[in-house]
Amino acid sequence: MEWVETTGRTIAEALDAALDELGVNEEDVEYEVLEEPKSGFLGRLGSSEGRIRARVKPISREKPGERQRRNRGGSSRPSKGGGSGNGSNGGGNSSARQGSGEGAGTSSGRRRRGSGSGGGNGGSRSQGGNARQEQQGSNVDTIESDVPIEEQAAAAERFTQGLVDAFDLGAQAKSVIDDDVVVVDVTGENLGLLVGPKGATLQAIEELVRTVVQRQTDGHGVRIHVDVAGYRAKRRAALADFTRNLAEKVLETGKAQALEPMSASDRKVVHDTAGEIDGISTVSEGEDPRRRVVLGPA
Repeated sequence: MEWVETTGRTIAEALDAALDELGVNEEDVEYEVLEEPKSGFLGRLGSSEGRIRARVKPISREKPGERQRRNRGGSSRPSKGGGSGNGSNGGGNSSARQGSGEGAGTSSGRRRRGSGSGGGNGGSRSQGGNARQEQQGSNVDTIESDVPIEEQAAAAERFTQGLVDAFDLGAQAKSVIDDDVVVVDVTGENLGLLVGPKGATLQAIEELVRTVVQRQTDGHGVRIHVDVAGYRAKRRAALADFTRNLAEKVLETGKAQALEPMSASDRKVVHDTAGEIDGISTVSEGEDPRRRVVLGPA
């Protein structure tokens, strides 16, 4: 899994920038703080931004029996809850987003990819924000699921099929595993009811499927995406076209243009598309669910 480094006036802003770049929600990412933000004289002189590195949580494919044998061999599992563990990585302090006062307004997070080196106290987010992993330097323990990914894919497919059967639309659900991500495709005719306005119903179905699988894995389930009749692929293509058209307007007028609030995955499409256009820069503003991307001259 590739790491990305981002910066911001606060750790929360740097994390928001990382979520935009990775195109995932907070529960799907782990991160560590490389540099805390510092306030200078009168809030400006000598100040510096915070810097983190983040990646999408890797998921283990090992079977429960293999996991138990490895643990008996001396490997330690990250502790759950808010307490600290005594694993081999040492006692780094965990870092989490501060209260609602941080990260409000415009994010000044800058994105740059890289392996990310350096020390700093690290923090990892887990489902619901209740679990913490001990980290030190660039060493990161991986949250592993006791339930094999194949079983989670089957569970996601079964639940999705039962859910769409309740709509009596004759739809079929099929799951595939793509790079440690479970994708459940729903196919059939006249499935607009399962998509809803701007994909709202589809998003709700996806959240339900994730919740069911997470309950079976103690909150450590794999990432799951649900698509209906190729809606997400079509939306990505349409959003990319719209971004290119909006970028042309920015280049012609020299004025920034804001898009409507959208999900992290949609914001990633905008950032990636705009990043391929010379003379265009992007920044995210606001807090979820009202967070949006603004295109401006580079």
